[in-house]
Amino acid sequence: MEKTVCTNKKARHLYDIEETIEAGMVLLGPEVKSLRLGRANLADSFARIKDGEVYLYNVHISPYPFSREAQVLDPTRTRKLLLKKQEIRRLLGKVQQKGYTLIPLRIYFRNGKAKVELALAKGKKVYDRRETIRRRDVERELRRRYKGRIK
Repeated sequence: MEKTVCTNKKARHLYDIEETIEAGMVLLGPEVKSLRLGRANLADSFARIKDGEVYLYNVHISPYPFSREAQVLDPTRTRKLLLKKQEIRRLLGKVQQKGYTLIPLRIYFRNGKAKVELALAKGKKVYDRRETIRRRDVERELRRRYKGRIK
């Protein structure tokens, strides 16, 4: 059973998603409690591979209000992600290609463990974004127009 904590809504608009991968997160106790309350934000967050390990940057997890030690923690601190070495090597090869980056799509709980869904993505150009919006509008209009006729 999965419980989604937060999603990165702009990611699919700004990037072409090539593939997704699930990773565990190294968190402290108050951070986990805060996530269970749904107090996280993925805006402007990204992941990098450094020294053979993957780290998540700029993820804002608000301090847990009922913990003294949570007040000391930086809400946007760098967090380590848990992946197998083989997966990290494969991602490293792809990220080194021009234009590719790792971005988190969502944070969720699976079987009581906090997970992050990472996407290997390539940034869209402005004209690509406009084309996507135009295509979506056309499809919506076609569905609306032919809704009553398909029976």
